[in-house]
Amino acid sequence: MKILVVGASGRVGYQLAQTLIAEGHQVVGTYSHHQPDLPTTIKLDLHQAVSEMRPVMASVDAVYFVAGSRGKDLLQTDLNGAIKVMQAAEQSGVRRFIQLSSAYALQPDRWHEGYLQNLTDYNIAKRYADEWLMRQTDLDYTIVQPGVLTTNPATGRVSLDENTLGENPIADVVSVLAAMLTAERVHDRVIMMKQGKTPIKTALANL
Repeated sequence: MKILVVGASGRVGYQLAQTLIAEGHQVVGTYSHHQPDLPTTIKLDLHQAVSEMRPVMASVDAVYFVAGSRGKDLLQTDLNGAIKVMQAAEQSGVRRFIQLSSAYALQPDRWHEGYLQNLTDYNIAKRYADEWLMRQTDLDYTIVQPGVLTTNPATGRVSLDENTLGENPIADVVSVLAAMLTAERVHDRVIMMKQGKTPIKTALANL
């Protein structure tokens, strides 16, 4: 498959692009400032118009949106940038869209809990980006909502329990994202994850 990874210079996007390449996919990674060391990259400014984004989508089978401003440009990047990528994908005939979000982004009544109380503006951006994908597009979507990202070693095990917050090694989040291309019961779904005891393939198969 030809896969577009939007945000391939980020800490999740770079590992995701490498993983997808290792699995045999043709990957195009986008960046805005820092070009990642990948076989095929293209500069994509999330501030630009939808019409300027469409050429990047040519012949693409699936789009991953894993870009983020880390709190520095929430409206233009995390919210409106995501929406414009969705619009460009639809207009270009792309059907599959996989978006990296945040735990409880669609449940504002949980935003006072734990570390979330310090991320309100971020979760507002992610909430409306997620809702747009779900309600304002006809894309075949999957939204992945991990808890705190860490640089701990991969465990290969997760919990998809939505009741409590948790941490996630970035490498495990990457493995879950990559698995979305072939997993069967992830279409048009929101999947919240945290580190757990169940092997990733088993957890996804049991959704």
